[in-house]
Amino acid sequence: MTDPPAQQEHLVVQQRRARALIGVVAASGLVYPLLLCAVQLVLAQLFVVDVTATLLWLAAAAGCCVALVAAVRWGAARPVRSPWLLAGLAPPVLYEAWVLWPLLAG
Repeated sequence: MTDPPAQQEHLVVQQRRARALIGVVAASGLVYPLLLCAVQLVLAQLFVVDVTATLLWLAAAAGCCVALVAAVRWGAARPVRSPWLLAGLAPPVLYEAWVLWPLLAG
C-alpha cells in the first residue's frame, strides 16, 4: 500500500503531464489557421493589393500567434500573462517585413 504523500505526488505528476499534452495539442491546432492566414496575406498583397484584406488577415495571424504562445505557456504551467506573449507577434511581423522589403528598398 502506498502512503498518501506518494499518491499525492503521483497525482500532481499526472496532472502536470496532462496539462502539458493539452497545451501541445492546443498549440498544434493553431498551426493550420496560421498557415491559412499566411496564404491569404500572400494573395492579398502580391496579386491584387487589398488593404482591408491585408489588415484583416494580419490581425487574424497576430491573434493566432499570440494564442499559440499562450497555449504553450499554459501547458507548461507558466503564467499566461507575460511579456513573452508579445513574442507570438514576431512571425507575422517578420513575414510582413519580408513581403514589403522590395517595396521599401526599391
